[in-house]
Amino acid sequence: MKLLFWFSCFLIVLAYAGYPIWLYFRAQFAPRPVRRGSIRPSITILVVVHNEQKYLRGKLQNLADLEHPADRVEVIVVSDGSTDQTNNILAAWKNVGRRIIILTNHFGKAAALNQGVAEAKGEIIVFTDARQFIAADGLKYLLENFADPSVGCASGELMIERDRDSSFSEGVGLYWQLEKKIRNWESLAGSVVGATGAFYAVRKSLLSPLPQDTILDDVYIPLQVARQGQRVVFEPKARAWDHFKPSPKQDFRRKVRTLAGNYQLLQMAPWLLTRFNPLRLQFFCHKLLRLFVPFALIGLLTSTICLRIDVYKLALELQLIFYSFAVLSIFRMKAGIISRLSDISLAFVILNTAAAVAFLYFVAGRKVVWARP
Repeated sequence: MKLLFWFSCFLIVLAYAGYPIWLYFRAQFAPRPVRRGSIRPSITILVVVHNEQKYLRGKLQNLADLEHPADRVEVIVVSDGSTDQTNNILAAWKNVGRRIIILTNHFGKAAALNQGVAEAKGEIIVFTDARQFIAADGLKYLLENFADPSVGCASGELMIERDRDSSFSEGVGLYWQLEKKIRNWESLAGSVVGATGAFYAVRKSLLSPLPQDTILDDVYIPLQVARQGQRVVFEPKARAWDHFKPSPKQDFRRKVRTLAGNYQLLQMAPWLLTRFNPLRLQFFCHKLLRLFVPFALIGLLTSTICLRIDVYKLALELQLIFYSFAVLSIFRMKAGIISRLSDISLAFVILNTAAAVAFLYFVAGRKVVWARP
C-alpha cells in the first residue's frame, strides 16, 4: 500500500506540476524563437458548421472584418447536414471569394473538414469555429509566424469570458490559464502538442485527409505537421473570444469528448508513441498523463484508507477536506476564499471524473461524436 501511495503521488505531481516546471525552465534556458514577419499569403478560412443559425451571421461578419487583403482571402463554409436556418443564411451570404459546401447528411466534422480542405485554394488554411469571434488583428498576428519557414502550424489563443455569477467558472478559468501557460512554454521550447481548435492555421502542403470520425482534429493535424519536421507554435497575440458559459454538466460532456479523443488518437495513430513522433515525450506528458490521474487518485485514497498512520493519515484527511470543498461548490455555498477553493476542487473532480468516463467509453467501444454544445 505504501508503494501504491507514493507511486500515485508521483503521477499526480508529474502531471500537474512536474511537466509544467520542466517546460518552464526549458523555455527559459533553451528557447527557439520564431522569426516573425509581415506577410500576405493567399489564405482559405475554413469553417465547418452544423445547425449554427444562432452564431452564423455574426461569425460571417467577423470574418469579413479581419485584417487581410480581400483579394488574398477565400472563405469556405461547410454545412454538415444542418437542419435549421443555417443553409438559408449561407445561400444569402454566398458571393465572390465566398464558397459554401452543403452536405445533405451529417457526416461529422472530420469528413466536412476533408471536403473543405480539398476545395481550398489558399497557401495557408485557417481553421475556425462558428461560435468564437476572432480579434480584428488576430489573423495578422497568426500569419506572421509563417514568415519563418520552419513553422508549419500556428495556433491562436482562446479567451474565455468568465461568468462572475457562476460558482464553477473560477476553477475552469484557473485550469485554462495553466493550459495556456503550458502551450506557450511548449511553443517557446520547440512545438506545441495540439492547437486551439477555435483558431489555428496550417500550410496546405502539409495537410492530409483526416481519418473518419476523428474527434481531435486540432491535435491530430498539428502532430502530423510536427511529424513532417515543421514546428507547431502558439501565438498569444492572435486571439479568439468565446462568450459561451458552460454549466458543469456541459463542461463535463465536453471534457469526456476531448479526453476520449486522446484514446482515439492512440488507436488511429499508434506512431504517436514511437520515434516517428518528434513530440513523443511532450505528447505523453501533456495528453496521456492526465488520463492516468483518475486512477492515481483512486490509488491515493485507497492506500491512505488502508494505512491511516502518520503521514498517510494526514494525506487522507487532506483528501477528504479537498473533496468536501467540491461538495460545497455543488451547493453554491459562498464563504470568501472557501468559495474559490471549492470552485477549484469541483473543476478538478469534474475533469478527472470525465477522464474516467472517457476510459470506460474507450473500453466499451462507445463513440463520442462531434456536435454543437
